[in-house]
Amino acid sequence: MNRLFLALPLAVALSACGSADEPPTDLEAARSDGEAQALARNIEAGDFLDLALGPKIAGPQGEEVESALSNAEGNFADMRSFVACPAAMAVCDPQTAPEGTIYTYVHVVFPGEDNEAGTGSGEANDSSDVERATSFRMTQPATGFTGAAGYSKDEALAAIGMKADVVITCDEGALVWTVSAGDGGDQWEQAEPLTFWWQSTVPPAGPAPAYAILANYTPASGSGPYPAAAPDAVNACLAPSLDGSED
Repeated sequence: MNRLFLALPLAVALSACGSADEPPTDLEAARSDGEAQALARNIEAGDFLDLALGPKIAGPQGEEVESALSNAEGNFADMRSFVACPAAMAVCDPQTAPEGTIYTYVHVVFPGEDNEAGTGSGEANDSSDVERATSFRMTQPATGFTGAAGYSKDEALAAIGMKADVVITCDEGALVWTVSAGDGGDQWEQAEPLTFWWQSTVPPAGPAPAYAILANYTPASGSGPYPAAAPDAVNACLAPSLDGSED
């Protein structure tokens, strides 16, 4: 079943950028299996600027992977991604990294394009200008997800203003960042970068078609760094249900 942009009502993180007049949407009592999972993990959205990142993994495409999120109609976003090791490490090489190393996956997403001809889809973008992008997500489970994820709050403020509300949810083991900007005014739109991040115990195997954006009410997908196969790795998105059964 194609559930590309149907996210469970599992609020595992909330932006601190919402208006003071709006009630918080953090969960205080479990009313469903999904909400129980959120409470059990007690995850808050971390600010990208607070991360202490070390060296990046250098793959066949270099330290950063550039791609376009597209569909049959054209390109709907540029994405620049990288994976970093902790700051204390001098080199980020999964072959020599100590056991227990946490890898931070970072994705900088530009709806439409980034206005730079030499990167991503650049001037080759052939979709209409993106007036509203409302979510960025994984389309495959977040293998090895530790429970730590977030986004750049400064970039959200710059793009949307104080009304920006970014909520991270889980959908069948995959992460979804929903960007809410209300019905009017500034939106997350054409060429406005927004950085998303998440952490995993599993290093990347290389780029995989595992990411997507919902822009102009249209889903578009593409490739970015994705963890290697690790059947025994824990995924914090997959928590026990209220009755003790597995999702």
